[in-house]
Amino acid sequence: MNKDVLTVLVFLLVVAIARHATASVELRETASRLRVGYYNSTCPKAEEIVREAVTARHAVDPTIAAGLIRLYFHDCFVRGCDASILLDETPSGDPVEKSSSANGFTLRGLDVIDAAKSALESACPATVSCADVLAFAARDAAALAGLRRYAVPAGRRDGVVSLASDVPSGLPSPAYSVDNMTALFARKGFSPAEMVVLAGAHSVGGAHCVAFSNRLYNFSATAEQDPAMDATYAAHLRTLCPLPATLADVAKQPKVDFDPRTATTLDTSYYVGLQTGRGLLASDQALMRDRRARAIVQRMAQDPRKWARKFAKAMVKLGEVEVLVGDKEGQIRTDCRFVNADTDIPFFGIIPGGIL
Repeated sequence: MNKDVLTVLVFLLVVAIARHATASVELRETASRLRVGYYNSTCPKAEEIVREAVTARHAVDPTIAAGLIRLYFHDCFVRGCDASILLDETPSGDPVEKSSSANGFTLRGLDVIDAAKSALESACPATVSCADVLAFAARDAAALAGLRRYAVPAGRRDGVVSLASDVPSGLPSPAYSVDNMTALFARKGFSPAEMVVLAGAHSVGGAHCVAFSNRLYNFSATAEQDPAMDATYAAHLRTLCPLPATLADVAKQPKVDFDPRTATTLDTSYYVGLQTGRGLLASDQALMRDRRARAIVQRMAQDPRKWARKFAKAMVKLGEVEVLVGDKEGQIRTDCRFVNADTDIPFFGIIPGGIL
């Protein structure tokens, strides 16, 4: 390898490690300000109310579990776990996170959060944050999808800023390499191992054809399909996702399960599938091309109980990313879709007569 290239790679590795160390310290400091049973005295039935809302929806649509877990992840990786993804609009008037192409019509579970929040406002007005509702709901969704129920520290406050422009740099792309994903997760305080563990969430849910169809058609000058994908699996996917003739056809294409065998159950079948070339997204299958990630995939596939424990722990840690805590940070939104009416947000802009 060229000496200059090696020097650059070493430098990037050192930077990633330093960022991970710094982010990990920040997460530990945040965790000390969140606590299990936060609403025991102010709203004793808070977690029960959220669980009832999630359970009621899951009873008629088990696929909602994947939607709620994804909603939680998409919130926490953009501006931290502050429920900013739930906002329909903010006083600034800028496009909000949910309007981003990475969210948009693919977001599911918003109505479940609305139902839980409405019930909480009736029981305990202006007490339980939307950010905590989302964390509780993701836990309950995971439990209904097969995991053991785990404790969730609470005490988050809700943000008042939501920007679609923050989304592209905050969320992983379906085409990301392991290096790309490792760097993104490191910025949020997660190790490569924790990244692979959280990727196991793709044992539920699915993706629209547009997220992976580039692996099926005209993949490269020498291959029609991605050679990393099992040929039989690729042929099946082409029947579900024919090459669209127009942009309108893209919108009509279906959503495909990450794991058609146990599509609504959180388990280690995701890791088993990766080992046979059946990862749906390029970013999923890329884990098998990285020596360290591949070793973790193999361990998780072999020990479902160990993965379940690690996944629950990683989900708790996810809920600690860049949270707002204390009376001086954020607010308790009474409607998760809007900041409170009395919110005073400074506006900096040019107006006639100068700057306000």
